[in-house]
This record gives sequence, C-alpha cells and structure tokens, in this order.
Amino acid sequence: MKVSIIGTVGVPACYGGFESLVENLLPSEKFQLVYCSAKAYDKQVESYQGATLKYWNIGANGISSIPYDILSIFHTVFKTKNDLLILGVSGALALPFVRLFTKRKVITNIDGLEWKRDKWNWAAKAFLKLSERLAVRFSDTVVADNAGIAEYVEAEYGVKSTVIAYGGDHALGCSKEELKEENNNSYALALCRIEPENNCHVILDAFSKMPNKKIKFIGNWDNSEYGLNLKREYSNFNNIELIDPIYNIEELYKYRSSASVYIHGHSAGGTNPSLVEMMFFNLPIVCFDCVYNRATTEEQADFFSSSKQLVELFEKKEIRECGEALMEIAHRRYTWKVVKNQYEVLFDD
Repeated sequence: MKVSIIGTVGVPACYGGFESLVENLLPSEKFQLVYCSAKAYDKQVESYQGATLKYWNIGANGISSIPYDILSIFHTVFKTKNDLLILGVSGALALPFVRLFTKRKVITNIDGLEWKRDKWNWAAKAFLKLSERLAVRFSDTVVADNAGIAEYVEAEYGVKSTVIAYGGDHALGCSKEELKEENNNSYALALCRIEPENNCHVILDAFSKMPNKKIKFIGNWDNSEYGLNLKREYSNFNNIELIDPIYNIEELYKYRSSASVYIHGHSAGGTNPSLVEMMFFNLPIVCFDCVYNRATTEEQADFFSSSKQLVELFEKKEIRECGEALMEIAHRRYTWKVVKNQYEVLFDD
C-alpha cells in the first residue's frame, strides 16, 4: 500500500523538524504523495525524490494548518487509495469522519504536546488538547518522538505508542576540517528558537556571571519582545556573542565542530532535532533537566535546572566527558536510515 504524508509545509525541506523528516523518508517505495503549501514555494515542482507533490494555496502553520491538514486528509481518503501518515494533530477533527468511510491505516505522530506550551492562550490549548485526544483515539498507531511523550500518552489515554525520534546525521554531511572556524577558541555553543521555554534567559544569566567562559548563542533574537529584551541586556558582555539564525548546514557545521561544549535549554516538545544533531559531534552536552532531554540522551549528558547550577558545573569543572557516549547513542538511534526503516515498518501489511 502507498502512503500519503500529511501535515508539513512540504518538500524540499525549507522549514522545520517534520519537513526534515519527510525529506529523509524519501525516496521510498511506500511514501508516494506529499502535501505542500503553495505559499512556501515560488517554484512548484510536480514530484520530488520519487514522490508526487500536491499543493494547497493555504498556509501550513498556525491556525491555517487546520483546514490545510483536513483538506489533505479528505483528499487522500476520497481521491487516492493511500494509507495516511499524519504529522501533527491539527487535522485530527477530521479523523472521526474518516473512520466512517474507510478502514485504511492511519498513523499519527502527535508531535510535542503542543497544548502544554506557554505560547498558546486557553482557547488554543483547549483545541490542541481535543485534537490530541482525537488523534490518539482514531489512529491505528500513535507515534511519539520521545519516551517521555509515550509515557504520557499511555498514562493519559491508556494507549501504547511507538517511539520514533528524528535523525541527526545530516548535520555531519559536510564533515571537512577546512569548514571549522579559523579562530578555534574554546567556547560553549547554544542554538535554538529564542523562546522562554528554551530557557535562553537562564543560559545567558549564567554566562553573564562567568566572564572567563565564552558562549556563542545562535537564534532569532529579533523575532519577539523576549528575544529583543535579551539582546539589549546581554549583547554588551564581552564573553557573550549573540548570532542571528543560521540555516546553512555548512555554516552551522563550522560553529558545531569548533565548540567545546553544547548547552541545550529546551524544556518542552519531546525529542528536539538540534539536540540529536549535536550528539553526533562528540562533544560534552549540558541539557536543561526535563524528562525529554534525559530520555533523548539516555541520561548520559549533564543537566541543569537553574543558572546557578549551570555556573557551578562550569566553575567546579564538573562537566563530564560524555561526548563519546552521546555519539554512540546517536549512531545507534538517531540516523535517518534507522528512522526511515522504523516508519516504513509501520506500514508493512
């Protein structure tokens, strides 16, 4: 049986984690149709890596993701014979109706418990929670990207999930010594969207108290009041370098391969792609202490829950040499070859 992939901006990947996932599921004998947002592509090709692309003139993110995903679901059900791989829960309102018309396999990756995130108001949280409930109830298989999310799904709904994370080995795709930074100074690296749940303020506060420790922090500082406030407060510290977003994989490789330690502040959302990617670089990693980061790193990283703890790890030189252990985990669990096989097996008849 062929499979439609629903719920992403599309391919070629130009946005986030789900788009990178789809990019690396292709080419495939199973995954034959991918829905794309025409708004994201100036040039709309008919096929990519062996998959047919179907475009909707609707945005794939935010509130417009609801009609975008529902339209994609109904198109697959009524216009194709494909099974469904749904990434995210925005279109889950359609699933009870889908079950009235077809017994085709529906597999949903419920993403990272979006309804818990502070950025949503109460109405959005209520809708996302309902969507999650419908996705779990009406899917044949629920995919969780982290053991912590799988535990939540079983406790909340009595349903066992299949845990499939993200690949990260593409971050090494250009592994060349000449791409390393010319000034290979010892520095910590942080990389994320600049949001409170990623604890950017905690990390920067810690390094403001350690003038002898340098950090390079890459993120979208100008996209929110939170980011702008942090930029104003910390950009004058000599040991803190705030860098605008970098999307080029070779440019990112320069920073990643030359760092001495990676600081990961994410506290929500399951398995985070940037953490998985950094685990391939044989570096010590210090993570914000939450169930998702502990599961991703198999508790082999170091952990902090406050700026004081982060300072203590550096000042007391208590950061473990955990790079090799994390790299072994990455090669065992987080290559795209492994991830692709795990998804394909779900659709085996």
